Amino acid sequence: MTDYSNEHWISPRSSERTVGSFDSERTNRWAVILAGGDGKRLRPLTRLIAGDERPKQFCSFLDGETLLEQTRRRVAFSVPPSQTLIVVTEAHEPFYTSLLSDVPADRLIEQPANKGTAPAILYSLLRLAAVAPTATVALFPSDHYFFDEERFMAHVASAFESADLNPHLITLLGMAPENAEVEYGWIEPDRPISSKGSFTFYRVRRFWEKPSHVLAAKLMAEGCLWNSFVMVGRAQALLHMTQKAVSLLYSNFANVFSDLTTAREESSIRALYSNLTSTNFSRDVLTKCPEKLAVLAVSEVGWSDWGSPQRARATFARIGTTPARLPEFGNARSS
Repeated sequence: MTDYSNEHWISPRSSERTVGSFDSERTNRWAVILAGGDGKRLRPLTRLIAGDERPKQFCSFLDGETLLEQTRRRVAFSVPPSQTLIVVTEAHEPFYTSLLSDVPADRLIEQPANKGTAPAILYSLLRLAAVAPTATVALFPSDHYFFDEERFMAHVASAFESADLNPHLITLLGMAPENAEVEYGWIEPDRPISSKGSFTFYRVRRFWEKPSHVLAAKLMAEGCLWNSFVMVGRAQALLHMTQKAVSLLYSNFANVFSDLTTAREESSIRALYSNLTSTNFSRDVLTKCPEKLAVLAVSEVGWSDWGSPQRARATFARIGTTPARLPEFGNARSS
């Protein structure tokens, strides 16, 4: 395996900062929150609640908090806010400006356009490599709901510890399925590779994307897991995997690495994004590199990916709470 620690483009420009309330083992832990999606599938519901066209991550569903605010609070259980990067898309600025007013400019990654999850992740990883090249990082979507956030973040903490012991392995958090869901991606675990307390890490055999109901039922019976798209690993390991899977996209970003964190970053990134095609990290990177991955099974956290109005409404029914601007909740309509 290539050792990237000596490559010129990952040399640090500033030393890593120690966070006062976090112990020394956590000072090299970082997070990336992915908040650049358009949320089109949930738009019928968010339009009712917010009264405008904002993406779901900037919408307040429950308890007056947006999904992005919930994600930031959840992530802070394991990673200090000062070491959390947030990826957004420029077109959504009216919706995130007030929500992220406390975020330093160097922790906010503003994409000129939404080109899929792979560019968003690659951009954030390279920005992170510029300031903390030996970092371990957890990546979090910003459109998930958890009933038990602390239990979920305990699994994330275990994945961080695993990354310290297995620096070339990236851990996905796989959710124990509650039904034969056909809209989720599934992970098929392979042999166990390590255990820590009640947590067992498995190799990944393969992925199944949005299977038929018959196949989903079979996957569930065989112990397969829902892919939450939460992942933890060394930033260098994630970059190496991305380089292997989508080499052209990687090269395009590597060409502008020297401009990151400088006055040239905005213009260089704008020019780069103008020529990008949409690329999906799960489909175009993870499925191509199962040998680089482990999966940690997560259960009893009440997880849901709010990718559709039906899933969000199912969560509302489950917890017995209704957003204030949904008077029609409870009848057969599913938007």
